Amino acid sequence: MHDVIIIGGGPAGLSAALVLGRCRRDVLLCDAGQPRNGRSSALHSYLTRDGMPPREFLQVGRDELKTYGITPRCATVTALTRDDDGFAARLDGGDIVHARIALIATGVRDNVPVIPGVDACYGQTIHHCPYCDGWEHRDKTIVVLGRGTAGAGLSLSLKTWTSHIILCTNGPTRLRTADRRRLTDEGIAIHRAAIARVEHEGPCVRAIVYTNGSRVPCDAVFFVSTWAQQCDLAKDLGCEMTGRGTVRTDHLGQTRVPGLYVVGDASFDVQFAIVAAAEGAKAAVAINKALQQRAGLMPEQVNVA
Repeated sequence: MHDVIIIGGGPAGLSAALVLGRCRRDVLLCDAGQPRNGRSSALHSYLTRDGMPPREFLQVGRDELKTYGITPRCATVTALTRDDDGFAARLDGGDIVHARIALIATGVRDNVPVIPGVDACYGQTIHHCPYCDGWEHRDKTIVVLGRGTAGAGLSLSLKTWTSHIILCTNGPTRLRTADRRRLTDEGIAIHRAAIARVEHEGPCVRAIVYTNGSRVPCDAVFFVSTWAQQCDLAKDLGCEMTGRGTVRTDHLGQTRVPGLYVVGDASFDVQFAIVAAAEGAKAAVAINKALQQRAGLMPEQVNVA
């Protein structure tokens, strides 16, 4: 019986494990080894770690946990159920492990546009977050893939980094009159032609090629992002979901399922690695207090949430 099982070894899960390890908790951290930003060349906007390769960042985090007796287990949790003592987790190898409290930090997976050439450049010159990757393409020509208000919004946002923006809607624009006028005022061209492929050299975008044979040279592509939960464990346990498709929690990651916490991109906050790490740390403190309360070390009236 572990004190806590942490499902997901990204910034949120590693941060929670670190805090709980320092609280002398018996932690089992399970991670499938497929980070959301694994295709990116560098992590950004993380104080003291800006520019570090994401997998190097994760390895440093895993190494730090060894001091506290925590060795992340490379495993996927395929099922999570509640039992009399807490939670039972089935791993992809068939093992079943038990813990008093469960923390889900699996995050989300991005829905990448299905266009030839995108996969070869994704994470290098094709992105979805200007805050993460806009600086690297400052003052260059950027194509935005998107439609409607979301496409217009991303195009206008990217004006912070460059004045050379082209919006490609790959079919009907679905733009409101006001959005179209604003784009025109900002000098953002709108192309609605169907896209055949992304022309590239290795991971470097060179142009958008349309089905009519014409091409638009560019240096980078940003697309309107949509995403889905990396796993359905929280939903299967009966957690309430928000309208955005995230798990509804309080400000410390606690769900309405007793003993179950959800943090990181699978939760509700800004999807930055540094924010996910902060959520993990906050949830870890709440979890430790909950375990203290169970052990009779805290008065019942203390609000651990």
